[in-house]
Amino acid sequence: MGGQPALKLYNTLTREKADFAPIDPQNVRMYVCGPTVYDFAHIGNARPVIVFDVLNRLLRHVYGDSHVTYVRNITDVDDKINARALRDFPDLPLNDAIRAVTEKTETQFFEDAKALGCVEPDVQPRATDNIPQMIEIIEALIAKGHAYAAEGEVLFDTRSMADYGQLSKRNLDEQQAGARIAVDVHKKNPGDFVLWKLSSNEEPGWESPWGRGRPGWHIECSAMSQRYLGETFDIHGGGLDLIFPHHENEIAQSRCAHGTEVMANVWMHNGFVQVEGRKMSKSDGNFVTIHELLHTETFGGRTWPGEVLRLAMLMTHYREPIDFSIKRLEEAERLLSRWPAGKPGDTAPDLSVISALADDLNTVAAVQALHALASAANADAAALPVFAASAALLGVLPKETEVDEAVASAVEALVAMRLEMLKAKNFAEADKIRDDLLAKGIQLKDGKDAATGERVTTWEVKR
Repeated sequence: MGGQPALKLYNTLTREKADFAPIDPQNVRMYVCGPTVYDFAHIGNARPVIVFDVLNRLLRHVYGDSHVTYVRNITDVDDKINARALRDFPDLPLNDAIRAVTEKTETQFFEDAKALGCVEPDVQPRATDNIPQMIEIIEALIAKGHAYAAEGEVLFDTRSMADYGQLSKRNLDEQQAGARIAVDVHKKNPGDFVLWKLSSNEEPGWESPWGRGRPGWHIECSAMSQRYLGETFDIHGGGLDLIFPHHENEIAQSRCAHGTEVMANVWMHNGFVQVEGRKMSKSDGNFVTIHELLHTETFGGRTWPGEVLRLAMLMTHYREPIDFSIKRLEEAERLLSRWPAGKPGDTAPDLSVISALADDLNTVAAVQALHALASAANADAAALPVFAASAALLGVLPKETEVDEAVASAVEALVAMRLEMLKAKNFAEADKIRDDLLAKGIQLKDGKDAATGERVTTWEVKR
């Protein structure tokens, strides 16, 4: 890493923080579970989008932009999607109704992620574009004795895998029938899960060796990660709620199908999100989508800029639970208002920010370091490029306020008039122009031309 701090990541699989060593430094590979697009993404969905965007940025900084492959999937086949399609588009054929739901919500998700300052992943596969790959894995599992067909379904045989439960640390023997899992009579074991299920005429379906049907949730990610990243890869991420059953079952399917020791070397999970101190729930009235926060006045009676939402998330360590509140958003907004706008150019981020992020994405320490850099940049413009590069690494670079052409021309005319006043030693009038502009949010900065030594004045919109 060229004298930079070693990247350490907490691995849910080992319950330890350790140095990160990619399988291939020329192609560092990361897969993150994306949204199920039956509805607009809520603020809980925003957390992994932001967290793993920061990790993506850090990996590209460390290993080079062309040496990282980041895949985040779209789940577009799901029973909730079916229900939403039937509700919202009752007059359309089911497959058309499903496509209408998922295309709208997928497009909105992409817009939300962009507004949150996230870089687009290298690949964003849809589950429905990977059905043949799912069928292939299921066939391999059956051939190797890890899956069986029963009552029109294909199920994974959890007893066939000696170390099933490694990620969640759940002992299969502790999962008593009926305790957590509804036991169907055709299951060999209570914990067996569906790989493929038959579809009725009112449900989406694809032809398969087991009849017209659709995939189980878990097999989708196994197929997409294998297709785009290989049978084993470096990092798999998602929310804490996905550890069991989703990620546990992904591991089981992938390892048993491919005969590998691991599916991914490092498993990372972000903590839960509460809203105003309570679990988010539509019945409690505190269910809020990213779109609502950005574009409506449903939270705190106002809209919130994407960079404020992002910073508010990063002010808590990703593995800790977060209370998403109006107070937290106001705090993030105050912090941003003190940071200067600028462009990073070719300047490298400051080591203080890199070191913080290299320590298991310690964004709390990184934000603190960034604030110190902002103070230095406010005091000395020469420090601005380093601040800007460091802020860009976190994806929270303050935006330069746009000024329309007419206003800019008027300001430039007043700046020129003030320079004439200063040359004529009419300091009172020059100061009045400066003060009038400041009252309107335009701050002037006087300096000297390095070549001629003459006075020059620049201006910016005060944040």
